[in-house]
Amino acid sequence: MTGIPPNSSPDPDTALFSEDDLEAARVLFAQQASFMMGAVKMDGLPPGDVPEVAFAGRSNVGKSSLINALVGHKKLARASNEPGRTREINFFVLADRIRLVDLPGYGFARVSRSAADKFQNLGRAYLRGRPNLKRVYLLIDARHGLKDVDKEALDALDVSAVSYQIILTKADKIKPSEAAALVVKTQAQIAKRPAAFPRVLATSSEKGGGIPDLRAEIMTVCAA
Repeated sequence: MTGIPPNSSPDPDTALFSEDDLEAARVLFAQQASFMMGAVKMDGLPPGDVPEVAFAGRSNVGKSSLINALVGHKKLARASNEPGRTREINFFVLADRIRLVDLPGYGFARVSRSAADKFQNLGRAYLRGRPNLKRVYLLIDARHGLKDVDKEALDALDVSAVSYQIILTKADKIKPSEAAALVVKTQAQIAKRPAAFPRVLATSSEKGGGIPDLRAEIMTVCAA
């Protein structure tokens, strides 16, 4: 599994998903995916008539790369080397059935505090007022683990009462044993958080590790 633990279940002997589920998710994510729109205000959001999952995380944690890996497109979501470039909520539609939502990054290094607050407030407003939002995937760089700025995001998600799940990115950059230990540590760190989904996934957009399981997670939560 490209050097990444084969699953991130609390029970290491239990597979996350059946082969049928993984195949169904692969087929779903192989269908047409396209950019729908970017919104800078809440009144500019598309209708809430399609299940949505949102991706959040620090700048340069790999949100765009992960979205691209999920749908098998290298350039669907635009990655940038400039922290804080994503200053709007970007919507991508998959097979006319699911929307993948790229939220503004937090922890901006090159924008003013007031500007950063504006973008982050837009993300918070989306979390509070989006009834068709099924889950938020909070991306954490596996090389660093949860930082204080991430814990602020966890607090905001708990207050918003939106189900969220931790996804470790760039897990191929550390040893498999380190990735496995980080999964366990992170699960313990979020165990008492009311809105946190208890399973943590380790992924690599570059190598493909963990991507099939994440596709199946998204397919399952959007079908619920």
